[in-house]
Formats: sequence, structure tokens, C-alpha cells
Amino acid sequence: MNISHFFIDRPIFAAVISILITLIGAVAYFSLPVAQYPDIAPPSISVTASY
Repeated sequence: MNISHFFIDRPIFAAVISILITLIGAVAYFSLPVAQYPDIAPPSISVTASY
């Protein structure tokens, strides 16, 4: 039995694994220190019009 048949035969198990991976990713995202974020300057546009 390959891995795709394993998860097709057990959809609840596949859903639980997906939810666990999502929760672990959310915890990792919120525990990331702010110092790890890159410095991003917001884009600015200057428009000059004379007529």
C-alpha cells in the first residue's frame, strides 16, 4: 500500500494531520521574533503636476 492509498482510505486521519501541520505552522509564525523580519520601507509615490 503506498502513501496515497493510506490517506485515501483514512480521510479523518489525513484531516487531523493537516490540522496539526497548520497549527504547528501558526505557533511557529507567532513565536518568530520581530528581529527576524526584514526591514521593509513602504513604497512612496511623488506626483507633481503643473499647468
